[in-house]
Amino acid sequence: MTRWHVEAVLIDMDGTLLDTEKVYLEASIAALNALGYTDGVTELCHAMIGIPGPDNEKTLRDRFGDDFPMFEVNRLFAAKTVEILQAGMPLKRGVIALLDAIEAAGLPKAVVTASSRSTAAEHLRLARIDHRFDAILTRDDVSRAKPHPDLYLLAAERLGTRAPACVAIEDSNPGVAAAHAAGAITLMVPDIVPPTAQSRDKCVAVLPHLDAVREMLGLRLQPVPSP
Repeated sequence: MTRWHVEAVLIDMDGTLLDTEKVYLEASIAALNALGYTDGVTELCHAMIGIPGPDNEKTLRDRFGDDFPMFEVNRLFAAKTVEILQAGMPLKRGVIALLDAIEAAGLPKAVVTASSRSTAAEHLRLARIDHRFDAILTRDDVSRAKPHPDLYLLAAERLGTRAPACVAIEDSNPGVAAAHAAGAITLMVPDIVPPTAQSRDKCVAVLPHLDAVREMLGLRLQPVPSP
């Protein structure tokens, strides 16, 4: 089996580490429905998964017009999200075991998320894994977020390497596009939205959960040289 030369691991947050995409989806649909927007809303919200908030706001205005009540939608969305997360911040299957395995392999790791810095910091803290990463890259760190490659390129640089020497783990089609465009070894663990044919072509593997990612890395990683 071909070994991969990997110097770092870059991991998306929402839908990959944290089981938050279903929370955001439920909160988005509830906020829009509360204001009378019901036609095609579920499909629209699915299409916005993995896209930065400002881009989604533009999508909503393009769909519903310039008088769309963005402030009120955001307020209702935030309130619903807080309500749902009062039960705790859910982790995706296999997160802790994967992080342990990456550390055992001696590899640095970073979060690469389309969320804002404040949201990422709070959600990783609530999940009690904020201390597990060497860097946290968010949409606030670049002028172009996912699906552009900028975040992945910067994350690799922060970890002292280049994107082609990194494994990137994503759950969304925009995230896969970003990681692939950066040249990273891209793995997809789909969450809510299934991979498109284009995403499958851009991934070295599409896997069912992070336990499968851990098993694949165990087989593919070159041994870390002793100091």
